[in-house]
Amino acid sequence: MSTALIHQAASLLLLHPDRDWTRRLQLVTDALGGVPRAQAEPLARFCAAVTGVSALELSARYVTTFDRSRRRTLHLTYYTDGDTRRRGQSLLNWRELYRAHGWQPPADELPDFLPLALEFAARCPEPGRRALRDHRAALELLRLALQEHRSPYADVLEAVCGTLPGPSPADRAAALRLARSGPPTESVGLPPFPGRPTIPHVEEISR
Repeated sequence: MSTALIHQAASLLLLHPDRDWTRRLQLVTDALGGVPRAQAEPLARFCAAVTGVSALELSARYVTTFDRSRRRTLHLTYYTDGDTRRRGQSLLNWRELYRAHGWQPPADELPDFLPLALEFAARCPEPGRRALRDHRAALELLRLALQEHRSPYADVLEAVCGTLPGPSPADRAAALRLARSGPPTESVGLPPFPGRPTIPHVEEISR
């Protein structure tokens, strides 16, 4: 239950701050009371860091953080496929995963958008968490890039990565090695994205 709360809370916090932001932030802050302290701490740090920051200012920070850097994109398949033709199949696999479990991805957002993937994991834990594990390298690379950028959003990714099995890579080189190795062995036989290449588009995400 606490893992689902972490995923739902992270989903809400990683959406663009809009006129509904204050309500979302309060909703997450209230919900963290039902999460073990160790798991809730990174999200609590983020909430404390942005409390009192206007939605307009946070919106500008959000755009700078996520929309103007390939190393900090919220679209997971970019870390594995970059701007290549094979990314189309990866996106189709995400859509098919959602639809197989009764979801209709929004028409105005790519299906690999992290807040969408996290909401799916919160509502459909087994396939959703398996998908997050399959994209562990992308999540870790994003976490490390946000830490390097000194962004409070790094705490949100820390909370998400903390729900995945095993320790996080210590640095970017280790995360890239994880990306090259493909999904964890525990996922063998149950991959949500059969046939997806295991070597990331390193040239793009290393910039």
